[in-house]
Formats: sequence, C-alpha cells, structure tokens
Amino acid sequence: MDIYAFWRDVLAQNAEAIRGYFDKGASINWHCTNERFNMEEFIIANCEYPGDWAGEVERVEQAGGTWITVTHVYPKDRTSSFHVVSFIRVIDGKIVSVDEYWADDGDAPEWRQKRHIGRAIR
Repeated sequence: MDIYAFWRDVLAQNAEAIRGYFDKGASINWHCTNERFNMEEFIIANCEYPGDWAGEVERVEQAGGTWITVTHVYPKDRTSSFHVVSFIRVIDGKIVSVDEYWADDGDAPEWRQKRHIGRAIR
C-alpha cells in the first residue's frame, strides 16, 4: 500500500479512491472525540466535511503490518491547523483498522508562556 497516495486521496476528499484502500470490515477510531466509524461512515465524515483541505505527511514509520503517520492537515484557506497521528493496520494490502489522534495546533498555554519554559520547535 502507498501510504502517501492514501493521504493524498484523503486530503483531496476523493471518496472512490479512499474506498479502494479499505477492507470492507475496517473500523476507524477517532479517540479524541470517542467515535468509531465503519469505512462508509469514515468516507462521509471525511468527504462531506465542509471546505477544501490540504496537508502534508511529516513522518512515516512502519511496525510490522502497521503504518504510523504524522500528518499536518489544514483547510486550503489556512484558517486552522491540525496534526493527526494515525496507526493504520494493513492486511493483504487493505486497511483493516485506523486509530487516529487529532490535535488543534496553537500556542502553548498561558501558564507555560508566563513561566518561560519550552521554546518553538521551528
């Protein structure tokens, strides 16, 4: 499976292409919002989300049959920004499960800024 092509199709909200990556019985978990989707529900959540999306895969690791990706996702108008860590389990070339953790990008909390701890990564 081409993990970069998968992410290109997800970001392009290309429902037909996305469907081709998944096993029919796949489950997708968005842990930060306590939601589980089947493949068709995931496609609806992804492809019917308002607006046009862009992003880039920042890191890829593989452990056995699991791809681990870190992806920067944002609307094309750059009004918001997110990072998603995904654990994508693949069997026989098809995704059977995805566990994702989404985070809003933003400034460090005020209490840490006041303490002058930490610094910008880039």
